[in-house]
Amino acid sequence: MGAGDSKLSFKKDVFRLSEEHSIPPNDPYWLSFWELPESAADVFTLFSSADIRRTRDAHLENLETLIIAVTTRLFTLKHHAAFPDPDQAPERDALNCIRILTRLLPFIYEKESLEEWERNFFWGPRRKNIKPSSITRTEVIFDEAIEDHRSPPPKPPTPTVGEGESENSQPLMEELLDTLVDMLFYVGFTLPRSYATKAQTKVPYSIWQSGVGCTAQVPTTKELESNKIETLRLLLSITSKSMFIPANLLPARGTEALTYLTTKGEKKVTLSVLCSLLNTTLKYNPASWRVPYDHIVFSDPRKVLVSYSVQLLLVLLVYPIPESAGDVKNNYRHWLGRLHRTEDFQFMVEGMNRLMSQPIQAHTSYLPGSQKALKWAPEMIMLFWETLQVNKRFRSFIIDTDRAYDFVVLILFYALEHRLEPSKSGVVRMCIFVLQTLSAEPKFGKSLNKRFEAQNTLPQSMIIPGFSGTFADYLIMSIYNLITTSKGKLSAVYPALLATVANIAPHIKNLSGAASTKLIQLFISMSAPSFLLGNETNHNLLSSLLESFNAIIEHQYAENAHFIYAIIRSSKRFEALRNFTLESGQEEIDRQSRLKKDRGDGATTETPKASMDESTENRNRPKPVEEPMSPSRFAIGDDDDSEEEAAEEQKNTPPLPKQETTPPKSPETPSSAVDDAVPHQLRGMSEKARGKMPERQNSTSSITTQNSTSGAHTPNGGFTPTPTWIESWLPHLPLHTILTLIQELEPQVRAHVAKSNAPGADPNTATSVLSLIRNAQIRGIDPSPIRTHLFEWSNLALGWYESLLWGFIFVSEMDVSKGNVGVWNGTTVKLFRVQETASEGPSLLAPRGAVDAIGSTLVERLGGVAIGARGGTRQQPETPTRRSFSADNNGGNGADERERGLVV
Repeated sequence: MGAGDSKLSFKKDVFRLSEEHSIPPNDPYWLSFWELPESAADVFTLFSSADIRRTRDAHLENLETLIIAVTTRLFTLKHHAAFPDPDQAPERDALNCIRILTRLLPFIYEKESLEEWERNFFWGPRRKNIKPSSITRTEVIFDEAIEDHRSPPPKPPTPTVGEGESENSQPLMEELLDTLVDMLFYVGFTLPRSYATKAQTKVPYSIWQSGVGCTAQVPTTKELESNKIETLRLLLSITSKSMFIPANLLPARGTEALTYLTTKGEKKVTLSVLCSLLNTTLKYNPASWRVPYDHIVFSDPRKVLVSYSVQLLLVLLVYPIPESAGDVKNNYRHWLGRLHRTEDFQFMVEGMNRLMSQPIQAHTSYLPGSQKALKWAPEMIMLFWETLQVNKRFRSFIIDTDRAYDFVVLILFYALEHRLEPSKSGVVRMCIFVLQTLSAEPKFGKSLNKRFEAQNTLPQSMIIPGFSGTFADYLIMSIYNLITTSKGKLSAVYPALLATVANIAPHIKNLSGAASTKLIQLFISMSAPSFLLGNETNHNLLSSLLESFNAIIEHQYAENAHFIYAIIRSSKRFEALRNFTLESGQEEIDRQSRLKKDRGDGATTETPKASMDESTENRNRPKPVEEPMSPSRFAIGDDDDSEEEAAEEQKNTPPLPKQETTPPKSPETPSSAVDDAVPHQLRGMSEKARGKMPERQNSTSSITTQNSTSGAHTPNGGFTPTPTWIESWLPHLPLHTILTLIQELEPQVRAHVAKSNAPGADPNTATSVLSLIRNAQIRGIDPSPIRTHLFEWSNLALGWYESLLWGFIFVSEMDVSKGNVGVWNGTTVKLFRVQETASEGPSLLAPRGAVDAIGSTLVERLGGVAIGARGGTRQQPETPTRRSFSADNNGGNGADERERGLVV
């Protein structure tokens, strides 16, 4: 039979599936599903989503029989002594069974009304024949299932060979998962045949690649890697039920498949899977055989294997075990946390660094477009974050070996590069949370005091003009730039940014004048009346920043004269905050509005929603590093400071955006579960919620949120401050240390400045002022215990995190021209929203000419043939358009969601 005939025959059989009622289980018709398809593309094109939905909705009994047929065939092949033998147990049959299941499962998951049927069918008890039978060309053997597991109950399938004894068997899905895991390590299918002699078994569980847990080189072929791809794809399809559960329900509910995979496997199997996926991912070197523009002519099939490997690895590592599963742990997280060998950490660090750096190198190449940027940087950041959380030895390793600097710079690059892109907002938030996780290590904060000498080697978007200082200076100034140049898009993660500063503050030494000024500018913005009165929780951000100031003063006073001097210069700001009232705040807002109107700024009010923006043009304009102002340039605490000078200072310090009580509904920040689900640093989380998820770090909130209820709320959800509300938080601001410092030190500095202005005094006044500050004895300030603001996990935070991961997987699978098949194209996911955009047109690198059109049309036409269709209409081939992805979340429902946006 020719290729065209086999495709037509397969399409006829697919259509029969949705036409006839209760096709007999022993009908030879079922054999066509593993004998006729010649590739994964045949299955995904000819077995269209419309065919699957029509069969699912009209003839569920046929879909059941098909699933039992292909799983039984797969189980039989796996246990066959000759598998994979082209005559007795063909590899092709196993691959087609895998492809059919991969195609079907997402469309079963998407229909909510089938949830009970799915649980009974896949996870209910079964009875299985004890005596195995072989499958011939004309007969099909099925496992015997209980009669009451179907809804509606079709006629139960019966064995065709004998009525031998039967016994209770594990649920169908458990056996399928065990079979697939075994087939990942099956000699002749995914491992070289030579391993059968070495291991004396067909499933030796040998690690795929050298690296963690394996030092020997492992041979492989394209065929073996292709079979690994097919098997990994089915495992991802099975575990993708998460995509069809709303984010706010997913962590608590979990999925049966992932719970089984992460908790039930034997130690040897778990370690083999973990190390194989980890090594395959981190061993990949995209530059190992590169020539410029090679990606235009050649495709690298190994990219698909690496992509599926890192995706399944993260799905297993990230999965939180629901409470309903009992007192069990995620074995993959557990064993990743038990790694301890230095050579393993070295391998992991080099691999993560290489894959995270490759997109930067591709964009900064001297030959534009000569390298294709990998898409896995977000997944690498996620893997790095997971390893940080579960393995304290790994955290110590990267800090002790100074590799933490590399990761800080890389993470800052992705945060700064994508800060304005709605589709990358989830990646930016994750980067910020990784920084907070790193900063929780005291050794990390101390290590940042090393001088940063290599700024000129960074991408242009990361270079701070005139910078000279330590890694701590660079980190603080980058955080300042993230806040001031993100146009308010990162307001939900300001608490995490400030928690990072608070964590490193007790350990900072020799903070530069420029970095000190940035911190003071943040204080000026956060203490502005327009910001404090704009929302009932904004004062928490100010409190966090003041805690950072206190930590520097109390623990590193003598080592940070520049910062102390910056505080003294702004002493009136701190004193004004101490005396803040509702009336004075409103008067200041009115005064600023008048000044702006007089200057012709166009705005008549100081809007708290205006982002704390410093334009990119101004940020990149070369500026000298700020040194301490000499007394001739700034009179400390002068009573005759002009209103114009104060206005000018306020003008040069951009206002912070208002922290909305209810986030506005927009494509990039939807109002549902996961925009609020970004970990509740700002809004606070109960101890009960923090303690629910096992094996995640929990601690006191990074930003302590006081649930102030004294403010008035307008009917439309707005906020109106009241004097009672201000009194509920103003006395609790941590101002004592700063005001004591000002009270003790300002008179000494004032006297020194007056003496320095006398004729014949030392002209180098700034240096002498810094020396005075370092040697001054400050009374009344006692160091408080160092607080560590750990990243917190709640159910909503985990929902956001899982939706972010599955969003990466969904997007990477859409492009069917790169070795993927579009497993979830056309499905109605609920974990995030999907927004379709117009496909990219022809380009110089992708002309898409007549030959491409002819070559891609044949299978599409066959896929659209509705042979004997009762409606008489022709099915349209599935040609998915491009979709955008952003890291906010709102549960989607129905087909309408496919027209809006992939929002995680």
